[in-house]
Amino acid sequence: MSTAEIARTVVGVIGNIIAGCMFLSPLPTFVGICKKRSVEKYSAVPYLATLMNCMVWTLYGLPMVHPHSLLVVTINGAGCVIEIIYITLFFIYSDSKKRLKVFLSLLLELIFIALLSFVSLTMIHSVNKRSAVVGTICMFFNVAMYASPLSIMKLVIKTKSVEFMPFFLSLASFSNGVSWTIYALIPFDPFIAIPNGIGTLFAVIQLILYATYYKSTKEQIAARKNGKIEMNVSELVIGISKATATVQDEVNIKKITPTVK
Repeated sequence: MSTAEIARTVVGVIGNIIAGCMFLSPLPTFVGICKKRSVEKYSAVPYLATLMNCMVWTLYGLPMVHPHSLLVVTINGAGCVIEIIYITLFFIYSDSKKRLKVFLSLLLELIFIALLSFVSLTMIHSVNKRSAVVGTICMFFNVAMYASPLSIMKLVIKTKSVEFMPFFLSLASFSNGVSWTIYALIPFDPFIAIPNGIGTLFAVIQLILYATYYKSTKEQIAARKNGKIEMNVSELVIGISKATATVQDEVNIKKITPTVK
């Protein structure tokens, strides 16, 4: 094994670890969703996009499509399992309207990957052509996965709050993009290098937004908590006032009511 192959393997293993962390980074978000039994304003788009991305890359890494890509298959196969779990939880804790959208999106993804697998494995008879066709599609979905938080980024700018844009997912996306870009340069694989380079840029934008609106997010959350405390205190004062008035009324009634002996 040459030095370049060893370096590529090492970087690929590091990329697997980082990508695994990226796939697992939304765990705190889903723990919160399960506790609240609601997805609130969270979007299923990043998880659907990541699942689609993992499925096409798993196909790309198969020996009959792009040989010597075991590390691509292992991490993306694991990613498929993890994202399906997330989407299932999202489906369970969504309202009926969101649930229907998630179901239809997932159904379309499964139909697409089934058709792509059938066409590439049965109608394209050259490994190089399969690699080019599937690789081009992988580039599109990889960019889509990195760009999927754009819908949340719009909400962040509008509300000046990063409450619903998980920090660890953005950080993991950045690390993942950097590691796989380096992997694709030894030797050069444009189908991996280009989308991950673009993904790194998207992740940098997310981290900049997080740094920009972190303080205002804390202020908004604190204001909400203070508002609840003030409301509870007001309710308590009103309750005490009512109770006091009731007791006073009873005392007054006893004073004016003659005693029967």
